[in-house]
Order: sequence, then C-alpha cells, then structure tokens
Amino acid sequence: MSSVQPGSLWVVATPIGHRDDFSARAIATLRAVAVIAAEDTRHSRPLLVHHGIDTPLIALHEHNERDAVDGIVRRLLGGDSVALISDAGTPLISDPGFRLVRAARAAGVRCIPLPGACAAIAALSVAGLPSDRFVFEGFLPAKAAARRARLQELAGDARTVIFYESSHRVAESLADMRDIFGGEREAVLARELTKMFETVIGEPLNDLAAKVVADPDQQRGEHVILVAGRGEEADAKLAEGRRVFAILRDELPPAKAAKLAAVISGAPRKLLYEVGSAE
Repeated sequence: MSSVQPGSLWVVATPIGHRDDFSARAIATLRAVAVIAAEDTRHSRPLLVHHGIDTPLIALHEHNERDAVDGIVRRLLGGDSVALISDAGTPLISDPGFRLVRAARAAGVRCIPLPGACAAIAALSVAGLPSDRFVFEGFLPAKAAARRARLQELAGDARTVIFYESSHRVAESLADMRDIFGGEREAVLARELTKMFETVIGEPLNDLAAKVVADPDQQRGEHVILVAGRGEEADAKLAEGRRVFAILRDELPPAKAAKLAAVISGAPRKLLYEVGSAE
C-alpha cells in the first residue's frame, strides 16, 4: 500500500473578462500547484503571465478530456496537486472538467473549489429579474428544430431561465424565444460582461429581438440571455387561450384555431397549439 499522500485537485475560477477580477487566493494557489490543467493553454498563458504565474500548463479540453483524465489522476495520487481552469469563469459550467472531477473524487482525491467569476451568476445579479429561483440551461442546441423544441419544453417554467449563446446565433435564438415564450415576456441580454463593451439590455422579447437585429454590435462577443419565468398573468392568459382554443378547434383546423385563440387571449400561439393539441 502506498504511503504517498495524494495531492489535491483545485477547481479555480478565472476572470470572465477583466484580468483583475482574480482573488489573491486563486493566484497563490495557481503559483503553488505542480501543474495547471487549462482548457486552452494559449488562451490562459497571457492571464497567468499578467499575474506572475509560471506554473507549467497542460491541456484539458472537450476533445482530450476522456484520454487525459487517467494521467492527471495518477499525478494526483502520486502526490502532485493540480489546478483546473477553463478559458473564463468557473470550470465545468458549460466547460470541460466533469470527467476529471468525477474520476478524482472516485479515486479518493480531495477536490477543492476556489470560487470566483461565473457569467451566468454575474448576469443574474444585475438583470433585475427574479433571482430566488432560476434554472441554468447553458447553450441551446445549434440546429433550429432542436433549439425550438427545447424552448417549448421551457415555456411553462416559472423560474428565471439563463442561457449562454454564441455571437452568430444570438439573433436567431432571441427570435425563437420571442415566438415561443411570447413577445411580452421580460428578458435581459448581458453581453461582454466585465469587458470594455459590456452592455446589459432589459426589454420584452419583442423589443429585445428587434434591437439585436438592428444593431450588429449587440451580436458580437459573449452573451448571457435571461428570460423571466411564466408569471400569474401569463398563466391567466394561457388558461383563457386554452378555453378559446377548445371552442374553436371543433370548427377549425388546429393551427388556425391556435392562431385565433392567441389573438383573442394574448397567449403564445405555439404554446396554445402544443398544449391544446395534446389534450
């Protein structure tokens, strides 16, 4: 039986933009460990150099994580402490690292969180939307049909919903949210948080989707989209819409009935169609 004391796996949050949003404890830990597992070593190196951290780097990303985990766990069991960082923010939150943390814990290695920036939480803190209950969805599917299907599943959620979105899909995703959640639903777009061109825009989805299409600058950079949950007023509209849809569908095709019921009640047409057709 080995008498070597295993090292620790430090899961270290890094800044999401501003380089000085880095705790003294995080910097000291990254200087002290034997090696840093980084999502992209080329991306992380300038940040580390800025803070005087010269610890060796190894790559751990979505394409090599499955193969790299065993070697890192062996190092941990051999006594080396390792830090895990992602390109920005808290590791594992829409970033690699799950397999490593799971394997390290299974091997009896102590995993220590070193908290810091997280874009989803930073955006929620300034959005002005209900924050007592929320759900983090990460990135929506890239393909339109799958994305819209997922949004349909979330349309009735009463919690604030938080998404990450890429610059080349943000306009399409906002348009889908408008169509499925309803144009009056409150939403916030938080873009480039802590960076030079940071913007936080809160509008009903109708206006927010139109604003992003009209202003190409709002389609650049890193995006967090937050959408208010379905409230009591929306529940009342949906109930009325379902009642009207039930009457109309006896005389009209379902799609036509849903369209008219949406106009009369103010409830989202697609939600009425989905719910009403399933009854």
